[in-house]
Amino acid sequence: MKLKFMKYRKLSYWIAGALIALSVLSLILRGLNYGIDFAGGISMEVKPISAEYTIDKMRADLEQFNPELQSIGENGAVLVRVGLPKGATDAEQNQRVVEIKNILGDKVEYSQVQIVGPKIGGELVRGGILAVLFSFLLMSVYVWVRYRGGYAIGSFISLCLDFVIMFGFFSITGLEFNQTAIAVILMGVGYSINDKVVNYDRIEENIKKYHKMPMDDLIDLSVNEMMRRTIMTGLSTILAMVALFLFGGPALRDFAIAMTFAVIMGTFTSIYISNVILYHFNLRDETK
Repeated sequence: MKLKFMKYRKLSYWIAGALIALSVLSLILRGLNYGIDFAGGISMEVKPISAEYTIDKMRADLEQFNPELQSIGENGAVLVRVGLPKGATDAEQNQRVVEIKNILGDKVEYSQVQIVGPKIGGELVRGGILAVLFSFLLMSVYVWVRYRGGYAIGSFISLCLDFVIMFGFFSITGLEFNQTAIAVILMGVGYSINDKVVNYDRIEENIKKYHKMPMDDLIDLSVNEMMRRTIMTGLSTILAMVALFLFGGPALRDFAIAMTFAVIMGTFTSIYISNVILYHFNLRDETK
């Protein structure tokens, strides 16, 4: 059965417009839920004295601070990360460290204690923004060098859409926005661009093969021919994310959720944005 994707091209514009509007509105009204990396906080590397003092018990003891705990290394060490109130002074930061140590008591050994202040957090925010902007620039250059005309415009518009929707996703869901989130955005958009390139290559091949086929039927044919590859690639990635969500612990759950959304979003923009935009161009003249 051949699916008629272009039949719903007008609906795809409405969906894309709604996603952009929701993303921009949420970013303006709610902003991003900055993690310790960007907002500042306390980072401790500890090792339980007894094997009975598990990471779950440690998390329960520190529950009032809403901590992030992650097992590191093979010696049972645990990375403890706790946020700080906005505008916390040096005295308040040191007091929070004392409070945490009082709760953990002699049940752990301390390997490292760091306080990420607002200045360092601000520098990390700027670094993250520069990474996103630089990657966007490089991807844009690749798109304009690789393609021309309608192909280049379709790729560029969907690339912009990918970035806006990914940032909007973190804002709407309230998932912690940290350096891992930056990595997810770049990986997700990279996945999306790869999917678009594969689809565009097949469309170019079919344009040379079917000279009189209507453009909407040709795009549908190309997408259907690539559908098996699209489903298998996306499904294998999502299954890996499901495994991370179930067995990777709290530290990897946000990553798994965001990456799953990135795969779905990338597939949608590849089929229903970048390909739909091609419908409005005379691609046969561009391939001559």
